[in-house]
Amino acid sequence: MQVAVVTFDGFNELDSFVASALINRCRKDGLEAFITTPTPVVTSMNGVEVTGQRPLEFLTEADVVLIGSGVKARDVVADDRLISRLVLDPSRQLIGAQCSGALVLARLGLLNDMPACTDRKSRPFVEACDVTVLDAPFHAEGNIATAGGCLASQYLATWVITRMLGEDAARHVIDYVAPVGENHETVERAMRAVHAGEVALH
Repeated sequence: MQVAVVTFDGFNELDSFVASALINRCRKDGLEAFITTPTPVVTSMNGVEVTGQRPLEFLTEADVVLIGSGVKARDVVADDRLISRLVLDPSRQLIGAQCSGALVLARLGLLNDMPACTDRKSRPFVEACDVTVLDAPFHAEGNIATAGGCLASQYLATWVITRMLGEDAARHVIDYVAPVGENHETVERAMRAVHAGEVALH
């Protein structure tokens, strides 16, 4: 089971790295994430250069696709050539977007009438796409999910692990990375966010 964490130039490190790191704690169970980039090297919003592990063409074979956010999200959605390389299939893939990644899902026509979560700075741009933005950190309908706020990337990862391996696996991962002494509340908050997001507005 392969996860593509789509990471564009100008990306937010928390979005791409937190999700991929959490998911990769499930490698032994057959779930593995790869930083997937449009060019061999991308530079984060803070100047960190990262070599992609997979090219965008990997999306067609991935079981899960997570679209990360960044300071160049509006440039991404305005680039027809780049958008044409994002070949996604919600009938067989889990597809998630983090913060301004919701703009990409809207541009691809994947949100339809579905509301979305995004960060505060991206909100007006997502709303300009005729998408209702929720005051919530996570929302999912079927195979499509969105998360808002950098640290909500843990909820996107929790959703992926739960859907692919089950809730026990997700709880184990979040428990492992939780701040010491805050394990129970961290796990319960993550599971609560995902469960509430999945039933909302259904």
